[in-house]
Amino acid sequence: MSNEQVLNIDSESLRDYCIKLLNKEGVPEEEAFYMADSLVVANLRGVDSHGVSRMPIYMKRLREGLVNRKCSFEVQNEAPGSMLVDAQNSLGPVVGVKVMERAIEKAKESGSVMVGVKNSNHYGTASYFSMLALKENMIGISASNAPSTMAPWGGIKPFLGTNPFSFAIPTGNEKPIVIDMATSVVARGKIILAAKNGQKIPEGWAINKEGEVTTDAEEALVGSVLPFAGPKGYAISLLIDILAGILSGGPYGPHINNLYENFKDPQCVGHFFGVINIEKFIPVENFKSMVDRMIREIKGAPKGKNTKEIFLPGEIEYNIQTKRLQEGIPITIPVLDDLKELGEIYSVPFTVKVVNNG
Repeated sequence: MSNEQVLNIDSESLRDYCIKLLNKEGVPEEEAFYMADSLVVANLRGVDSHGVSRMPIYMKRLREGLVNRKCSFEVQNEAPGSMLVDAQNSLGPVVGVKVMERAIEKAKESGSVMVGVKNSNHYGTASYFSMLALKENMIGISASNAPSTMAPWGGIKPFLGTNPFSFAIPTGNEKPIVIDMATSVVARGKIILAAKNGQKIPEGWAINKEGEVTTDAEEALVGSVLPFAGPKGYAISLLIDILAGILSGGPYGPHINNLYENFKDPQCVGHFFGVINIEKFIPVENFKSMVDRMIREIKGAPKGKNTKEIFLPGEIEYNIQTKRLQEGIPITIPVLDDLKELGEIYSVPFTVKVVNNG
C-alpha cells in the first residue's frame, strides 16, 4: 500500500466523530462511546479489519431498524458463578461491556463467572472485552459465534463462523498477555477490507465457491475462509459455537443472520464471557510476579536464525497502539471516503484530524 493511499488520523477526533454519527441514530452518549471506542481501539491495536471501516454497516443496520438503539438486556438465569443474558437485539459492543462489568463484580465474590449471551449483534474485537478484567487484576475471557463463513474441515460450503476468542492475563511490570484470534486463518473482516481497498489476499486464507484456493478477495467472500491449523481451528470454532450459541439458548452457524447480507432480520449472535478472580486462587502479586518471570524467560529464550525478538501474545498490538497514539492511525482513502459520506448523510461535519508528523 503506497503512502498516497493512507492518511494518519488522530484517534480522539476519530472517536468523537463516530460518537456524533451514532448520536444521530439515537444511540445514547455513553453507549455511543463504547461503540466508537471499540472500533478506534481496534484500529489503534492494528486490527484495522475491525476498526472504523465497520461504521457504515453498523450505521446502516441502525438506520434500517435492525438493531435496538438503546441497550436493554434481561438476565434470564443467574447463579453465583454463572449468568444467562438475553441481549434483546442491543448493540454488540455495548452489551459486551455491560455484561463483562457485571461479571467482574460477581467474580469478586464467587471467584469465577461464566456468562452466556443470546440475541446480540456483531461485537467487534474479542479482546476489547477480555481486557476489561485487567484493571481489576482478573483474567478475562471473551468469545463469540458468527454467521456461516467457514466450511468444516474437509468441506467447501460455509457452516461455522470465524468465531473469535480472547484471553487477557494481567502482569506486574511486563505488558499484559492478550490472546485474540479468529478460528479461521484470518478474520473475515480482513478479506472485506481487502475487497474494499481493491487488494489481493494471500494464498491460504480462503477458497472460492468451488473449493479452490483463491487470492481474489471478492471470490473469497462468496466462498469460504479456512480454519487455522486445519482440523484444530475447526474444532475450536465448533466449541465456541456450542458455548456462545447452543449453551446460551441461541442459534449457531447457518442459523445466524449475516451482518452484510440480511437486512430484514436481527443477527441473533451469541457471546460467551468469563472472568477469573486470581486472588481466589493465589495472591495477585505472586501470580503477576510469576507471569512476569515467565515472560522474561520467553523473551530471553534462544532465537531462530532470522528472529530478532520473541513476542508474547498482544505485545505487537501494544507496541502498535503506543505508536499510533503518537503518530495517528493510518486509514485508507476508501475508508475515509465512507466516513465522509456518513457525515453527509447525517449532517455531521467531518472533523477528524490528520496528524502531521513532518
